[in-house]
Amino acid sequence: MLFHTYGNKEKRSLLLIHGLGVSHEIFLPLIDLLKDDFYIVAVGIDGFLLGQTSQYTSIDDQAMQAARYVRENLDGHLDVAYGLSLGGKILSRILERNEIVIDHAIMDAAPLLPLPKWCVDPLRYYQSFNVWTCYHCTGFWKFIFHSHYFDVLLNECKKVWPYGKGKSVRDGYKDVYTHKLESIHGADIHFWYGTKEAFVAKPQAKHLCEIQPDTHVEIFPGMNHGQLLVDHPEDVAKRILGMV
Repeated sequence: MLFHTYGNKEKRSLLLIHGLGVSHEIFLPLIDLLKDDFYIVAVGIDGFLLGQTSQYTSIDDQAMQAARYVRENLDGHLDVAYGLSLGGKILSRILERNEIVIDHAIMDAAPLLPLPKWCVDPLRYYQSFNVWTCYHCTGFWKFIFHSHYFDVLLNECKKVWPYGKGKSVRDGYKDVYTHKLESIHGADIHFWYGTKEAFVAKPQAKHLCEIQPDTHVEIFPGMNHGQLLVDHPEDVAKRILGMV
């Protein structure tokens, strides 16, 4: 795991954890909007590091590494933490372990529930194929999906794929969907998702509300997985600033 820092360390702290198949650079537009207001730590997850060959380990290992960094470098305290997809899953595990203090936590479409065992392997190979095609067939997918949102995801996949390849994608996907969030600790917890991913995300939000009834759930009309961050980083920045 790598930790990329931006801004003044005397400012409030913001931890950013990216999703599966992309890198910390998916946060760069958001970082540009917030670097004057926060000391930002953007995590690079093992298996999805730019310019460095690595393999994905586990949710628990990634959560442990991130929490250790916060303890050693930020006095064990974060003002805000934002995790996207796999990053939200890692953030949920950090909150479950309860080893550091996080004032405000945002899980953006985080998978918090396991899938039925019979479908995990087929889906993780399907996901690996999806990322492989993003790396090898960028022009075709841009033609089919012609949108800024999908272009960004394609470019991110293309940058990251050579350093972890299909094994990191498959291992990450399997790990995400074979663990259930059992408990959570935090004063202000938010769960975000878009209407176009509601079929998958709605049960995750429901489960989170069952174990933490004070969770703030926000649903974004017309948005797909990670699309609010990609297409509207200014909206994400406004919401984060409004929390502190």
